[in-house]
Amino acid sequence: MQNFNDLGLAAPLTRALAAEGYDHPTPIQEQAIPPVLANRDLLGIAATGTGKTAAFALPILQLLAAAGGKVAPRRCRALVLSPTRELAAQIAERFTAYGRHGNLRVASVVGGVPDRPQARALARGVDVLVATPGRLQDHLDRGNLSLADVAILVLDEADHMLDLGFLPAVRRLVRQLPPKRQNLFFSATMPPQIAGLAAELLHNPARVQVAPPATPAERIAQQVIHVERSDKRAALVRLLNGDDNGRCLVFTRTKRGADRLVRSLTTARIDAVAIHGNKSQGQRERALAGFRDGRTGVLVATDIAARGLDIDGIDLVVNFDLPNVPATYIHRIGRTARAGAAGRAVTLCEADQRPLLNDIERLLGRPIAARGADGGEIPQAPAAKVTAVRSNDQPASPGKRKRRRRRSAPGSANAAKPETASPSTASPSRVSRPPRASRGSIAALPFMQRPKRRAQA
Repeated sequence: MQNFNDLGLAAPLTRALAAEGYDHPTPIQEQAIPPVLANRDLLGIAATGTGKTAAFALPILQLLAAAGGKVAPRRCRALVLSPTRELAAQIAERFTAYGRHGNLRVASVVGGVPDRPQARALARGVDVLVATPGRLQDHLDRGNLSLADVAILVLDEADHMLDLGFLPAVRRLVRQLPPKRQNLFFSATMPPQIAGLAAELLHNPARVQVAPPATPAERIAQQVIHVERSDKRAALVRLLNGDDNGRCLVFTRTKRGADRLVRSLTTARIDAVAIHGNKSQGQRERALAGFRDGRTGVLVATDIAARGLDIDGIDLVVNFDLPNVPATYIHRIGRTARAGAAGRAVTLCEADQRPLLNDIERLLGRPIAARGADGGEIPQAPAAKVTAVRSNDQPASPGKRKRRRRRSAPGSANAAKPETASPSTASPSRVSRPPRASRGSIAALPFMQRPKRRAQA
């Protein structure tokens, strides 16, 4: 097994790693650090919790130290783009820890906090700048920063950048960078869209893939509990009150849902706090601090906590709501079983969310062990059925339901008269219902189709 000295890292970095308790490089670090030190572009794919941050931070610090020189005011030499404030702060913290024996300046630029301290830090010039795209563009527009001296660009959690709609912002930022630079893309998954962006920006990159895309940590015990919507919160309370749950991270789909769930858990005398995009940066930092030091046992979060959140000792991840994007499930459960530990992931699935569960199982390539609300085991379907195509009455995802409803069921009244079809009549349970008349069709009204016999009598 290699050590960090074998990778060609300088003594100041290895001393810092020893102080952090790092004995040996992880596979992504072992394979990524040498080509980055050789100034090559790199595309790195690895599951969450495998040490991607150190894989690019360590060689960047060494390259900048070897280049020497002093950074100019309002300039930066290495730029790391991150999708969330929490991940940006975490990356900047890691750069500072690894570079403690050097004299490189590290700064982070994120939204949700006053921008004047950030502007003052940029005015002096920084060697490594970690930023979210929106706030970075704000500083560029105000003249607080120029990207003309950037020698290294890192796009972290590249696929999540695309999920959050950052692609236009990233393209705009890239146009302001010098054409000659080193580009590093790191992600846990690589969908076709972001692979296309990588092909566009990377030049003859080294490709490092230490695990198949979207593979969860092997030590995570996964389970799904099928529940009724009316019993869902009670099921969560029963789960959290169970033995040996330890520190728990609960994911909801919406910000409002996270706040409502915290109120319900507090009523049930479970100490919980929420973190989401509507919280101020101070509230988010206090919530994470309380969760990290154990003052709060349950953190309820939206998917801003699904990527890159590095908190040791998360024993249980609960999907209170299933994600619309199957790959997000991989990132969520990757918050547990980090640094060689074991972990559990439990999903509470309502009946109308089973199509989403099917998508996740298709991505995993196998079914997830299922239980009913009473705790009884549910027989698993054969693996072949997990990848079967759904029928028309079982939409693949909420985004496709509206389109599926417009389709006519074979042999239905809608199929015979498409001009009078209504979106609501495509469901098989409503095939026998007569088609609804168009609001503007007078001939379709009953009193225009037959005589008033009562009046003749």
